[in-house]
Amino acid sequence: MSRAVCAGCLRPQATCICRFVTPTATACEVLILQHPLEAHHAKNSARLLHLSLPGSRMVVGEVLDDAALQALMPDDKTTVLLYPPTDYEGHAAAAPLDAARLGDLQKVRLVVLDATWRKSRKMLHQSPALQRLPRLALDEVPESRYAIRKAHAPGQLSTLEATCAALAQLEGDAARWQPLLEAFDGFVAQQRVFMPN
Repeated sequence: MSRAVCAGCLRPQATCICRFVTPTATACEVLILQHPLEAHHAKNSARLLHLSLPGSRMVVGEVLDDAALQALMPDDKTTVLLYPPTDYEGHAAAAPLDAARLGDLQKVRLVVLDATWRKSRKMLHQSPALQRLPRLALDEVPESRYAIRKAHAPGQLSTLEATCAALAQLEGDAARWQPLLEAFDGFVAQQRVFMPN
């Protein structure tokens, strides 16, 4: 028998996360590019993030060609990729980040890759258009609250945590993102109930 699914969060009703949705408006546009393996992963944080950011978009796909990305990222805004600097042979050079163009957040689009680190590198490797985007790296990486998935290196955050940190950095207002991070704590606690000891 198939399990009943919540129409709001698209998760099984037993693990519905709608009560953790914390609407938090942001001036900039947020585009979440989700790896297909994350789309139905019980511990994935991007669905909660997407439901909590009015106007955000979430697109599932491992390989997005230039035409598809151009449709998602038209030239009407300054588009930046939330990703640390990388220097891989064969990659297109990332455009330099012009901090002056981040002053008016209404004209900024933040692109977030929702995947494991290994899969996000693959998504980046397969997309020259993403490689060329200027990168936004976090000035300060907070301690992760994501106790339900293993980090493979210090400073690795969930998609929700990293995006909240990036938006706090862009806006200069970390306190505004605390309610969503506290709701994320509730999501993590709920998922731990379903995990083996």
